Amino acid sequence: MGLHELRQERHIHPVDVVELVASLRDWSFERSCDDEIALSVKGVWTDYSVSISWLEDCEALHLACAFEMKVPPARRTEVLRLLSRINEQLLIGHFDLWSQEGAIMYRHTLLLCGGLQPSSEQAERLMALGLESCEKYFQALQFVVWANKSAEDAMMCTIFETVGEA
Repeated sequence: MGLHELRQERHIHPVDVVELVASLRDWSFERSCDDEIALSVKGVWTDYSVSISWLEDCEALHLACAFEMKVPPARRTEVLRLLSRINEQLLIGHFDLWSQEGAIMYRHTLLLCGGLQPSSEQAERLMALGLESCEKYFQALQFVVWANKSAEDAMMCTIFETVGEA
């Protein structure tokens, strides 16, 4: 018997924990099936569509966070340069460009192997990290997509750390 065959029974479905957090945060959501929940979250810069799926085979909770921004073919190379620069700075999760749709998406996965249950704190942090990353880099993405800025210029214009007091 391999280790992968020693899965333990879960008492609470991991997506149920996410639903509880969404309810407490007063976010609108829809459960299309037991293994998936779709949330709509209002951000500072835009509204976010968050999808969280339970992947039984991997024993993982997968988060995908998207927003309304279609990348025209002429700007895709520069957006990929920007996403590479952004991903270098992220410790958790990453941004992707879905080529067919021209959509930008933040993704992250929480592994729960061996029957582990996610806590409400973990579920909340999973969602918060995704939303915080999208909010932090949204303007840089807009500069590249709509203002024809380079990836370097967009990063310099939007990402800076405030030090000291004025």
